[in-house]
Amino acid sequence: MDSISDPPFHEAYKILFDKTRNNIEENNFDDKEVVVAEECELPVIDLSLLQESDEMVREECKSQIARASQEWGFFQVVKHGISGDIFSRLRSQQEKVFKQPFENKTKEDKFLNFSAGSYRWGTPSATCIRQLSWSEAFHIPLTDILGSTRSNPLSWTIEQFATTVSRLAQTLADILAEKMGHKSTFFKENCLPNTCYLRLNRYPPCPIAFGIHGLMPHTDSDFLTILYQDQVGGLQLVKDSKWISVKPNPDALIINIGDLFQFSDHVFGTVAEILTTFWHRGSKSG
Repeated sequence: MDSISDPPFHEAYKILFDKTRNNIEENNFDDKEVVVAEECELPVIDLSLLQESDEMVREECKSQIARASQEWGFFQVVKHGISGDIFSRLRSQQEKVFKQPFENKTKEDKFLNFSAGSYRWGTPSATCIRQLSWSEAFHIPLTDILGSTRSNPLSWTIEQFATTVSRLAQTLADILAEKMGHKSTFFKENCLPNTCYLRLNRYPPCPIAFGIHGLMPHTDSDFLTILYQDQVGGLQLVKDSKWISVKPNPDALIINIGDLFQFSDHVFGTVAEILTTFWHRGSKSG
C-alpha cells in the first residue's frame, strides 16, 4: 500500500500475488508486457441540435443517437448542457474524498452518511490476479443524494451533478424509447429512483502491469450509463471482436447502452468494456 489512503491490495490478495509471481518465474513471463489496443474516437453527437427550431434537424439528431446505440452501444455527447464548472468541482471533491485514510472510507455510513456498503474496492470473489479489479469506488444510490440535508461540499456538489446528469439521462432514455416504438415516457414510468446510482471511481497506481485491470472486462447490466472520463484514459471497448482504446475528449460525456436496454427490445447493442491499468499510473473517472 503506497499511502494510508490506498486500499491494502497486496495484503488482502497476497495469495493471488504469490501464485502469479511463481507462475511468472516458472514460465519466464515478462511481467512488464503491455498489450496496446488500437485507439479510436467514438461517434460524437451534438445534443444542442435537439433545441433547434427545425424539426428535421431535431429528428436527425435523434436518429444519430439511435444509430450509434445500435451500431456501437457506446457514443459521446457534446454540448450536453452541463457546465465545466460542475465537473471541476466534482473532480476536486472526489480527490479529497479518496485521499482520506482507507479506514475512514470503509466507515462511509459515518464518514459521509452514505448507505452502508457504498464504498467498494478490489474483487472479493477473485481467485486469480486476472479477476482482480485494481480500483476503489463509492457506489451511491441517488436516493442518498437527491434532496439530501447533508451540509458538506461533497454532498452539495454531487447533488448538483446528479440532478443535471439525471435530466440528461432522461432526455436520452425518452429518445431511445421513442425509437424503440414505445411512448417517450416509457422508461421514466418504469425506472424508479432507487434503481439509479452515482459511482465515483479511482484507480490507484498499480506496480504490476501483467494481468491486472482497473476494472474487469464486463458489460454494464443496467439501462444506461453516463461516464465522465478524465484525460488519463484507460477505457477500452470491444468493437468487431477487437479491443480498442477510447481517446479521451474533455468536452464529451460517454454514453453506454446497458444490457437491460438490449433485453427490452433487442434493438440496441451492448459492448464489453474494460479499464486498463498503466505501469505506475492510475486514472480517475466519475
